[in-house]
Amino acid sequence: MTIPLERTRAVIQAREFLERLERDPSQSKEMRTLATQLLRHYPSKGEVLLQGHIQESLGARYGYNPFFSSSIE
Repeated sequence: MTIPLERTRAVIQAREFLERLERDPSQSKEMRTLATQLLRHYPSKGEVLLQGHIQESLGARYGYNPFFSSSIE
């Protein structure tokens, strides 16, 4: 079972991977283009961490189990 901290870290690392793929000249143009298209709609690290903070605040108040975490540590 994945916990919010692990999920948050994985989403942030996936974005970093797509960013590296997008910049890698050894990759095909099609692969770099696909990475660019995916990144256009992919959340930034700050957005993911903010969502984690909001969810943790709601959880504390309403007994909600957060999907993301406000930290990756």
